[in-house]
Amino acid sequence: MAVNITSIKTSSNGAWQGDNPLDFAFPLLIVQTTLILVLSRFLAFLLKPLRQPKVIAEIVGGILLGPSAFGRNKEYLERIFPKWSSPILESVASIGLLFFLFLVGLELDLSSIRRSGRRAFGIALAGITLPFVSGIGVAFVLRKAVQGADQVGYGQFLVFMGVSLSITAFPVLARILAELKLLTTRIGETAMAAAAFNDVAAWILLALAVALAGDGDGGGGKSPLVSVWVLMSGVGFVVFMLLVVQPAMKWVARQYCSSEVVDEAYICLTLAGVMVSGFVTDLIGIHAIFGAFVFGLTIPKGGGFADRLIERIEDFVSGLLLPLYFASSGLKTDVTKISGGKAWGLLVLVITTACAGKIIGTFAVAMMVKIPARESLTLGVLMNTKGLVELIVLNIGKEKKVLNDEIFAILVLMALFTTFITTPTVMAIYKPSRGGGGGKESIRTHRKLCDLSISGQDFQDELRILACVHGPGNAPSLISVVESTRSTKKAALKLFIMHLVELTERSSAIVMVQRVRKNGLPFFNRFRRGQWHDRVAGAFQTYEQLGRVSVSPTTAISPLPTMHEDICHAAEEKRVAMIILPFHKQWNGADKESVENVGHGWRLVNQRVLKNSPCSVAVLVDRGLSFGGADIRLTPPGPPNTSVGQRVCVVFFGGPDDRECLELGGRMAEHPAVKVTVVRFVNENKEGSEGQGFMLRPSPTKSVEVSYSFSTATMNLEKEKELDETAVAEFKSRWINIDDNDQVVGIQAEYIEKVVGESNNNIVEQVLGIGRSGDYDLIIVGKGRFPSKTVAELADRHAEHPELGPIGDILASPEQGMASSVLVIQQHDLAHAEELPVSKVFPAHKININRDQSSSSASTSTNDHQKEMANINNIHNIV
Repeated sequence: MAVNITSIKTSSNGAWQGDNPLDFAFPLLIVQTTLILVLSRFLAFLLKPLRQPKVIAEIVGGILLGPSAFGRNKEYLERIFPKWSSPILESVASIGLLFFLFLVGLELDLSSIRRSGRRAFGIALAGITLPFVSGIGVAFVLRKAVQGADQVGYGQFLVFMGVSLSITAFPVLARILAELKLLTTRIGETAMAAAAFNDVAAWILLALAVALAGDGDGGGGKSPLVSVWVLMSGVGFVVFMLLVVQPAMKWVARQYCSSEVVDEAYICLTLAGVMVSGFVTDLIGIHAIFGAFVFGLTIPKGGGFADRLIERIEDFVSGLLLPLYFASSGLKTDVTKISGGKAWGLLVLVITTACAGKIIGTFAVAMMVKIPARESLTLGVLMNTKGLVELIVLNIGKEKKVLNDEIFAILVLMALFTTFITTPTVMAIYKPSRGGGGGKESIRTHRKLCDLSISGQDFQDELRILACVHGPGNAPSLISVVESTRSTKKAALKLFIMHLVELTERSSAIVMVQRVRKNGLPFFNRFRRGQWHDRVAGAFQTYEQLGRVSVSPTTAISPLPTMHEDICHAAEEKRVAMIILPFHKQWNGADKESVENVGHGWRLVNQRVLKNSPCSVAVLVDRGLSFGGADIRLTPPGPPNTSVGQRVCVVFFGGPDDRECLELGGRMAEHPAVKVTVVRFVNENKEGSEGQGFMLRPSPTKSVEVSYSFSTATMNLEKEKELDETAVAEFKSRWINIDDNDQVVGIQAEYIEKVVGESNNNIVEQVLGIGRSGDYDLIIVGKGRFPSKTVAELADRHAEHPELGPIGDILASPEQGMASSVLVIQQHDLAHAEELPVSKVFPAHKININRDQSSSSASTSTNDHQKEMANINNIHNIV
């Protein structure tokens, strides 16, 4: 049914008045947009395990909605995607495309391209030239083989085919490199630099192709000088933008950043500039997106102006409008046009030529500049990424009638295939070295604090700590904890700061990756004065000036599911003794009752680090950690004094984790401004008395989300008790001086014993009393994976934060009125890597009765009975 587009109304009067909303432009646009977004998001979810870029899902979604799949039902196609609605859908999508190309220009830093060197330029040149020439060769074949292809002029058809096969999609490549953690490797930096060169060249070639194309009639009686005038005008536009507009935008950025009150006029002026630039290039005869791209290049990359622009427009553009553009590409793709063996043979030819041209050209030049063969091959595969930029070129070609339906469908499938295979191929052929000694058996790594405390030496080894932060808000409390461990003796303190930034689908994350250059497997640089660009790193600049504290900052930008890999790799590479992680909840305000939750994803990061870490791990629950008015950062190393800046309590029940807490407490006691108190909980049942013993056994019905997990390792309980007693005795002998009359003198620490009974409430109330008292700024507790009898009493307690262990969970609860910050420590031990939820079973006196009643039973041996009773009496955690 023919429809006069001028008769289409915007909105209906409603179904009650007899109007069908699908016959009106705006309601139909809403339905189309919703359908596209839902389908593309669903496909993106399905393709996520394959690490595919979102653009793949959006294009495939459009193909499914179009004539290739659902559109084979003509009634559906005429009702949901009628021909009269295409200009409306494409116009809305083109606005998104315009601003997306502006963001692409904003991503490209021309100064970094100039610094990339001749190697990247040579690789990019080869990666363009060979595919371009190959594309021209394929163009001759297609003109002969595809019906109607010879209706277009030779010049524009050859250039469009050359551009289609030679493009590398810079934004998609950046996403793939970030996902694979290759961005800071040599191959990643080379690929990004070469792709940036390629991107600039591609847009210049595209402008040339559009100028030659005209309206696709091959010239049609127009003077050949028209294309020359178009190209000259385009060059003049670029020169004007770089010489006039770029300085003006630098002034705008300075004014915006220096203004105390945010002036929205600068943002509006820039957004209007995108539209005007697009209009001017369209007026010249080059596509509007070229103007938006060039305007994006003129925006200063430093400062906060570019970041604010991205924040304002990227979600709306990338999340809503851009999927419409790629879906409209799919709607115009009719796979059924590729019919017969000849057509499918042409598709194979195009794919083979595109892949071979990119990979061989890049591989050859990379080998010439002495890049290893495997890296050279990987570089070629990476440069073969097409994706969204390719689709833009193809849509323009179809719009200009240079590409007919069959060739358009062939090239769309080629772009999909080449982008789809990039990630799995790179993962198959290239696995970068983790470095740093790697592996769990590395003997170089100081895996726990106890390794540094060698008999006869006073902390001779350097203490290395990796501290992770989410943002500037974590810095003060983290500095407080780290500074309190600074020894006043010969040992030095080496602090590695890692700013954790989530890599999202937002283009701003990619911009951040490019600018900071610290993605993938993070590396640390020693920043000097004037080079601390990150706000988090800047918070530690003054702290580094202390005599024997060395601070190295870095930024890890990763998806949350793989963030722990960055943290554990850095800990292994730098041989740190402890990782300090921020808790996923932070208390704000003077009353310490306002709780900010940074998200469940960050909690999962902490859990994965606790499970996979190559060293001890501490989780800091920050409730505004301070030094009681004294600034410990200004306290120079020296003899002990009476000025206490921080009050620390070490809660000791026994076990490996608690011994690590005691070791850290000993280091803190050495600081002149820290007062350490050790509170040891002992059971009221003396050794040899008959108590209400029990066992802990695995409970497969319990969820790890609400139940505590304990180590499955078998340990010598008597030896553990001896180690506990030895650790306490050494702490007391080192830090609590007693004269000949048993009088305490020269206290550097305090030791208190608390007796607890069999009741769970007794334990909980005493622990809560310490946290609520306000007597301590920081409470240090062990996770208790191999618990003492007292901690094992709490095994069946409902867990709010099971990753902190029973005692840490009690102290971290936001509903208990706690005043102190908490540091929960897990000592590194490979034997404790496996943990399971447990249940308390078998009260000892009942087991004894049962044993007496069934002593004649042949099913239980004497050895089994002795082992089980040993477990009962000694509270072995897992049987």
